[in-house]
Formats: sequence, C-alpha cells, structure tokens
Amino acid sequence: MALNLDGKKAIVDEVATMASRALACIAAEYNGLSVGAMTKLRSEARKKGVYVRVVRNTLARRALAGTDFACMGDQLVGPLVLAFSQEDPGSVARVMGDFAKTNNKLVIKVVSFGGRLLDPADLKVLASMPTREQALALLMGVLKAPITKFVRTMAEPPAKLVRTIAAIRDQKQATLV
Repeated sequence: MALNLDGKKAIVDEVATMASRALACIAAEYNGLSVGAMTKLRSEARKKGVYVRVVRNTLARRALAGTDFACMGDQLVGPLVLAFSQEDPGSVARVMGDFAKTNNKLVIKVVSFGGRLLDPADLKVLASMPTREQALALLMGVLKAPITKFVRTMAEPPAKLVRTIAAIRDQKQATLV
C-alpha cells in the first residue's frame, strides 16, 4: 500500500529525529534476507541501543539533510536498511558487523561517523571503539596513574628503611644462633 503525504512526513520526521541524536550510522543492503532474519537483526539492535529502519531512499535523503549524516545522501542507492547508534558510536558497527558475519545477504554499503563517510572496510575500527563505560574507566585509569605513582614513590623511603632494619635484625639473629 502506498504512503500518503502525511505518512511520508511522519517517517521523515522520525528518521530525522533519530539521525539528529545518533552518533554513527550505517546503511546496508538487505536484499534476500528473510523476515525472520530481519526480525532477529531488529531484536539484537534494540538490545544494544541501535535504531534500525527500512526507509525509501528519497525519504532517507530528506531525513538526513541537515544532520551529520547528510554526506550519505549520494550513496543511498538500492534497497537499504539504516541503522543509527544512539548510545555509543561502536554499537551500530558491532551489531551490523556481527549480523553480517552470520548472514552474507546483509552487505554494508555506507558507514558514517562524525559527519564523514568511512570506508565499509573501516567497520572493524568503528566497532572497536570503547563503550561509554569503558571510555570512562580508561580516563579514570589515566587520571589515577600519576597520583598512584606519587604515593608509591613517597612511601618507598620508609619501606626501604624498614626492610634494611629487618635485614640487620635477621643478620644479628643468625650470628647469635
């Protein structure tokens, strides 16, 4: 059934809203995927905070115009599924990449991150980006390292003195026995 103008506007608004809040986007060709496989993809994506939508290319171009993903407009050709990462940039790459490994009918065509197009071969680089929690943990480790080293350095002279006194005590006890 064909969409009327109001239905098309609603789709464009929904996709534009998701695109404006998204961190990364992937467009993949899904030709030949079964309904069950698409349902599985959507289910996995939902669990990981990824928005997946099949949209006509003309509507997708209108929705992506004015967002960081406007650079994808010329690349949207053929039957494509759009996937937007909502929580961390690497989640969309992990979901789509893992699904593409098990389903060879899903072919990654366009990858966009930070307002630029990436080569589909760079999907692994995007997928290896840390999640928010991992990035915060790395940052805290980096911030904590100088303080920890300073404390160890400051504690070393008294510890060395204690070890020296203990060695002298052990030596004197050995000579008495």
